[in-house]
Amino acid sequence: MTRRFSFGRLLLGVALALLLSVPVSAQVAGEGESSVIWLVRHAERADAGMDDQPDPELSDVGHARAEELARFLGEAGITSIYSTPFHRTMQTATPLAEALGVEIETYDPRDADSMEAMHAGLRSPGHHLVVGHSNTTPALVEELGGDPVSAIAVEEYDRIYVLHVTMGGDVQSTLLRFGASAPGG
Repeated sequence: MTRRFSFGRLLLGVALALLLSVPVSAQVAGEGESSVIWLVRHAERADAGMDDQPDPELSDVGHARAEELARFLGEAGITSIYSTPFHRTMQTATPLAEALGVEIETYDPRDADSMEAMHAGLRSPGHHLVVGHSNTTPALVEELGGDPVSAIAVEEYDRIYVLHVTMGGDVQSTLLRFGASAPGG
């Protein structure tokens, strides 16, 4: 696990270095402004996804992953955090939100107005985190112009997408991993 954490920190450092390598002139207000969007699925559910429970809490392992996410993104410059209103997504976002003093904004992927409001926030310059679900996160990556790579497996919780979006609409997407490995991963 230590080796994986070190590798994850190395990947985070490389991703941040690439994202911060945008020329200063492109970071000034105007046409060249950009945003960085981090997208994750909620951490492990207390019911292991096996119960027909609509809104389960996080398991102990899930809470540990949420803490790991806060460490992983603690220095990424996150300026806004979006989450669906479910316990598992809110509990995944909370450690980082508390550490940064950032309020979690909720969105409903089934509501067009809610999604448009979130999209407007994500289009603004800054570094944003979006916490969603195994079915909504890859779909949102694709909506934003990134590459979701593949569907998220039921037992997969270590995937994190990084999208660098210029105000001109160009998108670069990267898939990273954080925390404990997903089974079979």
